[in-house]
Amino acid sequence: MTSPRARGRDPFQKARAFLSGQFKDLTGLEDTSGVEILATIRALTRLCEVVDSQKDADVGLSGPRWGLLLVLLAHERFGKGQGLTPSALSHVQGVSRNTISSLLRGLEEQGYIERALDATDRRVFRIRLTGEGRKVVQSLAPARVAYANSLASDLSHEERVQLLALLEKLRRSIIANAGLSRGPCHRT
Repeated sequence: MTSPRARGRDPFQKARAFLSGQFKDLTGLEDTSGVEILATIRALTRLCEVVDSQKDADVGLSGPRWGLLLVLLAHERFGKGQGLTPSALSHVQGVSRNTISSLLRGLEEQGYIERALDATDRRVFRIRLTGEGRKVVQSLAPARVAYANSLASDLSHEERVQLLALLEKLRRSIIANAGLSRGPCHRT
């Protein structure tokens, strides 16, 4: 059996070419690269979510749960030990409050986070890592970073740096041209 690479173009490339042709026919525009870029980013996001959900499944840490633990650890390391509100976490992760509530409930059941009433506003809960949560992040981080690096290993160091710079430039372009004053990951 020949691999998609050996046959020339893989199914994703074929689908992208087909959709590009459809958009060109539909709009009469020759340049459909914006749609292609966004579609590729969406496809990569879905692929990363699938891969991420398989990583560390044995310890019950889906990609979104892992991401929350990282955000909480980073927040803690910046000297902000009071924790983050569920609303702040939903904004940072770009998910609904219902989704955050479910993720937090799971992490709390695992013993990785704790909820505490805010010292100044007793109506607000703050989410913080527990000692066990801190320990699991620190123990899994080296392998997770090495695994993520291996997924991008077909790119040279220079290509990775260039890709990151281009993605950052695209992020700024989307914010500016969509009329957003700040990116959705920076809402408070």
